[in-house]
Amino acid sequence: MSYSFDQFINRRNTRSYKWDQSEKLFGEPDVLPLWVADMDFPSPPAVKEALKKRAELGLYGYAVRTDSYFDSIVQWFRERHQWEIQPGWITDSPSIVTSLSLAVELFSEPGAPVVIQTPVYYPFYDVIESNGRKVAKNPLLLRNGHFEMDYDHLESLFKDGAKLLLFCSPHNPGGRVWDREELLKLGELCLRYGVTVISDEIHCDLTFPGYTYIPFASLSPELANITVSCLAATKTFNLPGLHTSYIVASNANLRRKIEHRLKTLSLHMAQHFAQDAVEAAYREGAEWLEEMMAYVKGNLDYAIAYLAEHLPQVKPLRPEGTYLLWMDCRELGLDIKGLKDLMYHKAKVAFNEGSVFGTEGEGWLRMNLACPRSILEQALKQFCDAANAH
Repeated sequence: MSYSFDQFINRRNTRSYKWDQSEKLFGEPDVLPLWVADMDFPSPPAVKEALKKRAELGLYGYAVRTDSYFDSIVQWFRERHQWEIQPGWITDSPSIVTSLSLAVELFSEPGAPVVIQTPVYYPFYDVIESNGRKVAKNPLLLRNGHFEMDYDHLESLFKDGAKLLLFCSPHNPGGRVWDREELLKLGELCLRYGVTVISDEIHCDLTFPGYTYIPFASLSPELANITVSCLAATKTFNLPGLHTSYIVASNANLRRKIEHRLKTLSLHMAQHFAQDAVEAAYREGAEWLEEMMAYVKGNLDYAIAYLAEHLPQVKPLRPEGTYLLWMDCRELGLDIKGLKDLMYHKAKVAFNEGSVFGTEGEGWLRMNLACPRSILEQALKQFCDAANAH
């Protein structure tokens, strides 16, 4: 390997959202954090160099976006995902969640149902409810060790009048990389009932061997016309603190509405550092990404084997993508409070407690695998030892 992912970098006392809130969030100062989805790996060297060069200007004034920045996005998706994007389809947004919230506001009416497929990334609930809309759950089906869509139930929600779907692809927390047949079947329903799709595809680059991410909007011009794709380099290259993302929408009407709202809220200006980092990552980060995902695959295999040997009551779903592991802990016989007590106070580890992803996640935990192996080994040992003592 050209890059070392075994190196532990102490992030405590660096204003780290992940490492510097243990006592505040979990009631213990020395909890090992494997929860929020940022990596404990340094970003690609090219990103660091781009940011250093930008910082060395010494002037941090207003910035613009360059054609080269947009071209780096177009080229990345053309070469990596066989999706031909036009530069004019791209609009920057501060974050994926910002885009989701604006889409709910713009493309649904107050009090209207907005469909989500649960369990799912917890801000999906927030952006619906905070905009005065109703969550319309389409629970995923757990079959053969992975999630599948319940198309019959989904169609019933569309028949009842839901016109907006917040879609998660690849799926967080379940790690599903939806295949072409599944996506086409979903798309057919959305076209039939006039449903707009807001597709969170932030984990698109994080797939394991044998699985291929397919951009929902790439399936057909008709589906592209009803889809707003929410994308970012932040999960791929560990840049979430730069607060940058973008939407891709070939439908000019959908895109202009979002652009107008971003400008109204004065969220449309370029960030001084972010665009340089994104362009450097897309142009020079592919090798780093391949090696990082190979390392995470090793962590995944280790975690699944360790749990099978030391705590077989916990049954993880093997993900097809993302660096997140969704673990079924229901056989431990603990309620939400009991799982939190086991993690934070007995094991001194922090995974995401599953109910935040919806009631369907009660009894589950989500673990972040993007960390040095030594951290993973320690966290798993502490968790399994504490669970077995319980």
